Amino acid sequence: MARVCQVTGKKPIVGNSVSHSNIKTKRRFLPNLQTKRFYFAEEDRWVTLKVSTEAIRTINKKGLATVIKEMRAEGAKI
Repeated sequence: MARVCQVTGKKPIVGNSVSHSNIKTKRRFLPNLQTKRFYFAEEDRWVTLKVSTEAIRTINKKGLATVIKEMRAEGAKI
């Protein structure tokens, strides 16, 4: 499965790993993704999402119903 947050769309970015002698080699910075189950009271079921820690904070702030409504408006199947 891809390392992409289902809510925010965060994905790995590319940068340089810099050694002590200043030699640069490519590396990937991965987002902090967690597989988390949320209880969706409006539909009386559990929803499993692959989300970043920032998205967990967003869900806590806005509410799960609002976030899922926005995701469905963008075309995500939940």
